[in-house]
Order: sequence, then C-alpha cells, then structure tokens
Amino acid sequence: MDDDDLPRRRDDVLAALTRQPLDPLSVSELDDRIATLETEIERIKAHRAAATSHKAIADALFKKG
Repeated sequence: MDDDDLPRRRDDVLAALTRQPLDPLSVSELDDRIATLETEIERIKAHRAAATSHKAIADALFKKG
C-alpha cells in the first residue's frame, strides 16, 4: 500500500507550515505571520479549556460510587 492511499493525518498542515522556508519573507511578513500564529494559539487554548471543562462536567455526571 502506498502512503498516498493512507488517510491524511490532521497535522499535515502544521507539518507543512513548519517546513516552509522563512528566508523569502520580509520583516513585515514575518510580523504578520507571528501575529496570525499568536491568534491561532489563543484560539486553540480557548478550545482546549472548553473541552477540558466539558470533560470534567461529563466525568462528574457519570462518576461511579
């Protein structure tokens, strides 16, 4: 089976992003990229906090004992 036949991993985009060369980017483009990534980090942190909260609520609801 070829790798092309396998389902794509969700982190393919992230892996591709980390392999992109930064040398062609201007300082302004680097600043924009940093700002975009920082915004994405905050979005992910908020989603993680909500998921953690939902898990804690579900665990408490279905707690045995």
